[in-house]
Amino acid sequence: MSAALVDVPRGHVAAVVTYLEMTTRPLSAAIPDSPLRLERWATVDLDRYRALFRRVGAKWLWFSRLTMDDRTLTRQLAEVHAVMDDAGRDCGLLELDLRTPGECLIRFLALAPELAGRGHGRWLLAQTLALAWRSNVHLVRVHTCTLDHPAALPAYMRAGFVARRRAFETFPDPRLSGLLPRDCAPQIPLLG
Repeated sequence: MSAALVDVPRGHVAAVVTYLEMTTRPLSAAIPDSPLRLERWATVDLDRYRALFRRVGAKWLWFSRLTMDDRTLTRQLAEVHAVMDDAGRDCGLLELDLRTPGECLIRFLALAPELAGRGHGRWLLAQTLALAWRSNVHLVRVHTCTLDHPAALPAYMRAGFVARRRAFETFPDPRLSGLLPRDCAPQIPLLG
């Protein structure tokens, strides 16, 4: 059997998306210590949300929410939590979508890149699962892709998620349109 290569259009980026599910509530475990805390936003300030989304996601070429006008973004938003550092600054994002009865989709889960490798990701994932598994939830889902932090997929699998399917995604490179700075995501070559 031979492998098939698929050309990616010039000016586009490609990723393999993995869809993961957890169908059993994990055993209760202690949440690791962290100086960080979660703050649920009762009302979402769209400018603050976009700034935080850009801060945590630009390195991974997150752009979807940056293309939305205010009305569309407001409709798309679910339960938003900011991760706050000990000085009260936004340094991470968690968004849980509970609109499908019995399910929780972890829509976004990320920390600012400078927090990587310090154990805060374990804390945030434990907090996320504690919030996601509510009494009426029987399925927790999350999607990750090959553009995300390399530790994301292994962390989800260790936490008990099971990969259910994959998809190949291409999209115009958001650095070329100016949506994201040209120097973000240096690990992904800019071809345009």
